[in-house]
Amino acid sequence: MAETITSDKFACILARILDDKLAKNIAVLNISQVSSLADYFVICSADSTTQVKALTSNVKEKIKNFFQRFPNGEENDLKNRWNLLDYGDVVVHILQKEERETYAIEKFWNHAFRVEEEIWKENSKEYSEYEK
Repeated sequence: MAETITSDKFACILARILDDKLAKNIAVLNISQVSSLADYFVICSADSTTQVKALTSNVKEKIKNFFQRFPNGEENDLKNRWNLLDYGDVVVHILQKEERETYAIEKFWNHAFRVEEEIWKENSKEYSEYEK
């Protein structure tokens, strides 16, 4: 049976999954007070198109295994430099560094509350591959 989980906890777990697989510069933004699109954005950078694809696949697999959840939608550019996973309450953006700088998602959403790394790591430690 799928575990019921808050969007806050879910965003933290998604960040942890990305962190465990060496995503870079992970940002968790609480956009619930400034948008109806979602409650959270989880944004990270990847070093290559291969890593973008691998991070995306890993997130989908882990979330399916942990919660029996699948993305409501998925998007990616033709060169696989930016992938998006829409889980409804949380949207994951996995971008190569250049795309992240170009699209500047954090700057556009600068009025959103940023969840500090120590907080999302603490709130998701039981889901870490390495902190058991």
